[in-house]
Amino acid sequence: MRRPRLPAWTATLTWKAALFIAVMCCALAALLGVLVHASVTAQTADDSREKALARLTDVTRLYEAGEPLPRFAGIDPVGLPASLRALAVRGERGTMVGDDRGHPAMWAAGPADGRALAVRVDYTQSAETIDALDRSILGSSVLAIGATLLVGAFAVTRVTRRLHLTAQVARRISAGDLDARVDDPRTKDPSRPQDEVATVSGALDTMASSLQRKLQSEQRFTADVAHELRTPLTGLSAAAELLPEGRPSELVRDRVRAMRGLTEDLLEISRLDARNETVDLAVHELGPLAERVVRASGTETEVRVVRDATVETDRRRLERVLGNLVANAHKHGAPPVVVTVDGPVVSVRDHGPGYPAYLIASGPQRFRTESGGKGHGLGLTIAVGQAEVIGAALVFAVAPGGGAEALLRLPEYVDLSDDAPQD
Repeated sequence: MRRPRLPAWTATLTWKAALFIAVMCCALAALLGVLVHASVTAQTADDSREKALARLTDVTRLYEAGEPLPRFAGIDPVGLPASLRALAVRGERGTMVGDDRGHPAMWAAGPADGRALAVRVDYTQSAETIDALDRSILGSSVLAIGATLLVGAFAVTRVTRRLHLTAQVARRISAGDLDARVDDPRTKDPSRPQDEVATVSGALDTMASSLQRKLQSEQRFTADVAHELRTPLTGLSAAAELLPEGRPSELVRDRVRAMRGLTEDLLEISRLDARNETVDLAVHELGPLAERVVRASGTETEVRVVRDATVETDRRRLERVLGNLVANAHKHGAPPVVVTVDGPVVSVRDHGPGYPAYLIASGPQRFRTESGGKGHGLGLTIAVGQAEVIGAALVFAVAPGGGAEALLRLPEYVDLSDDAPQD
């Protein structure tokens, strides 16, 4: 199974976390390295200092006895640090790390008849030990930082990947896929410890389940109401036809027809919400189909065919979409109403005040009309739903020069048999 690609914000979060881990590891390694270096250096220097002072004591005894001095001792020897020489001349004893013919040495000096009696202890091995320790500390720090960075990046990537999956599921839910879940309830282990990300994912799944139950309940209610209204409406329609001719009977028949239309719209919306619609695909010429829809509407609508196209679609559903768009243009817009076919794109334009801002931004909403206009907001809702079923894109916009314009983009039919090689 291919893992989803992390978005830029998630990658940024991963790199920020990795950088933070690296900086903290470097700071910790530097602190530990300094402490270890200082401790080992001090201990090594103390050992060499004690050895040098012990030698100075022995050499001082030989000097006072007038015996020859060993080769590692002397009076004002070459290489003795000036500050240590001055200290010995003042009558005090001291030690200092210095240089002896290009090699590090631990010097110890004391007073000797106004001069400096000094001894030296080879410090080369101690200095090399400290250098080797420093290299070991640096190498182990690099390895530790690298290992910690890899482990930290792996852990952070797992967290960010789960956050990305949660955000992806949230987007699918907002797009209408109410079956989307972060964790599959069939494989979810309730005894597994839950961290903060798992808690957020669980809350999203719970919200989606609750929302799905509520929407399904509303859909069933809408379908049940529409079905229950059908029977009395049929009887009411038959009774209205028996009324004597006159204005009251015309009003009754008109209201019955409006009620029946609303009931049919509610049934159609409930079927679209159930998302179990099937399509009857066939190849059609778009221009003649649009002209047939306009003739069936009985309205004064101009049809312009800029470029005809062949589409593979469900004719009944496409006619329903175009019919609703034309009816809405005449009901809420202003003439002239023009239907234009330009390839696989059909536009329905009127010259009225235009679509309201909420409709352009987020699409039509059921039972909402602008400024108390007539209608129930179901015509455009059904048009959007039917367009989605046949795989078309329906966009509402403000027409150039004013007015409302609905653009329906259909998938164009491609006859592959024309491209087949001929014998």
